[in-house]
Amino acid sequence: MKLKQISVFIENQSGRLHEVAKLLGANGINIRALSLADTSDFGILRLIVSNPDKAYDILKEHEFTVGRTDVLAVIVSDQPGGLAQILGCLDENNMNVEYMYAFVDHMEAGRAIMIFRFDDADIAAVKLGEAGFGFVKQDDIAGL
Repeated sequence: MKLKQISVFIENQSGRLHEVAKLLGANGINIRALSLADTSDFGILRLIVSNPDKAYDILKEHEFTVGRTDVLAVIVSDQPGGLAQILGCLDENNMNVEYMYAFVDHMEAGRAIMIFRFDDADIAAVKLGEAGFGFVKQDDIAGL
């Protein structure tokens, strides 16, 4: 149920983001979703990719500082209030979101996918599952 997210720490320099995208593309790795947060000195690029293990290895080989994190990819209705439904469930269960980002699923109309990082992804998965929310699994990412 959990996905592997790749986090890349990159210097705030022209061309560094391009290097990551070029490396992944040249190795047949498709970026499905991303988030970039920055400070004055560096950025954290969070990626959901078609092959996270391969992406991790390639980026490490090219001397990027890379990490792996478990996240949940929750299916949400792509309509007004869809996100509020998930957040309401989390609020009712006193679960805190560390961060989140989203992408629209072009393979299935009417749904979006929210990537969530929680303190405890296992508990969050149980609570969201009990509330009727579905998840995108790692195997599904390659086919999106």
